[in-house]
Amino acid sequence: MQYPQKISFILVLFSSIVFSQTYKTSSTALPGKEFPKIDSERKGLFQVYFPEAKSVILEGGDGMQGISSTASKDKNGFWNISTSPLETGFHYYWLNVDGKRTNDPNTQLYFGYGQPTSGIEVSSGEDFFMQKSVKHGTIVNDSLDSKITQGKRNFKVYLPPNYGSKKFPVLYLYHGTGEDITGWEKQGYIRNILDHLFAEKKAKEMIVVMDYGVALTPEQEKMPDNYPRTVISSKNLDKIVVQELIPYIDKKYKTSGQKAIAGLSRGSYQAMLIGVSHPELFSAIGVFSPVIYEGTKTEPFKELPIGNLLASKKKPFVFIGIGEKESPMFIEFNQVLTGFLSQNHYPYVLYQSPDTYHEWLTWRRSLYQFTQKIFK
Repeated sequence: MQYPQKISFILVLFSSIVFSQTYKTSSTALPGKEFPKIDSERKGLFQVYFPEAKSVILEGGDGMQGISSTASKDKNGFWNISTSPLETGFHYYWLNVDGKRTNDPNTQLYFGYGQPTSGIEVSSGEDFFMQKSVKHGTIVNDSLDSKITQGKRNFKVYLPPNYGSKKFPVLYLYHGTGEDITGWEKQGYIRNILDHLFAEKKAKEMIVVMDYGVALTPEQEKMPDNYPRTVISSKNLDKIVVQELIPYIDKKYKTSGQKAIAGLSRGSYQAMLIGVSHPELFSAIGVFSPVIYEGTKTEPFKELPIGNLLASKKKPFVFIGIGEKESPMFIEFNQVLTGFLSQNHYPYVLYQSPDTYHEWLTWRRSLYQFTQKIFK
């Protein structure tokens, strides 16, 4: 009579130990929260408390599109959601609760898809963006009043660990569509990435200005949110950077005069537009997951004066980063851009991020590679 009970107890204990060893809580979970979890096969496990809900469905951004999931509610009102293997990297996600988009109460929120959104980190095993015991830089909030957009513009400035001792070059850096100036700091882990590179003497210390990627006047804000408006916004951004932002940064901070510009996704177009429009100003242009707006088959660079690079005497360094698993649209943009540069014998560096989609691990890796190659 005693033996079956002991065996059951041992099996339950053993299964709980295996479960705890197999699943690890995502680094994006709030302090004290156990979920979401990811196992060794990258399968996700979510648990949320919606006792009155009749349906809870896991949804998400680019990196979650091919994921399947199942959800069930237990007697205590908790919904348990399990998934097929998730893609490596950082992914935005949310829950569809009876038809209403709802964030996971267990996770930190990140500004993505135009609003605060849940995120999950599926570890690649890398630590180049994790915090280490090195000398740290600081990130400060700043702003200026723009005559071009008739309003206040907020931005963030990363100051390297040895800021104050001498003058530093400046990288102007842009986020993607639906994100804001917190992206590179929070999702991108820029401070950790640069702190490590500087501590290891792999990159030259620099200031980084993380500017806001939308620049519209009050009247232009009323336009439909489409590609033509994005081009208008980007052209306004070009004027802001050259006429307002660079003079402001050079006056307030200890800058050396060297400048580079980079961005991800929509920000890649903006970095290209500004960089190729002023090749004499920027020694390097970084393009992470390239996007080209309003091009046609016969005129792919209709709204991007990339030909300026060919006529430039200074020939800015061009870096292109892209995830190996990005969607056909981004692969095509990349091919158009690299094809033009190759056909015109303009030198560039192409970095392909292994096994990643259109997401933050691709862009962290791209930044890591890019910043080691500039301001030499």
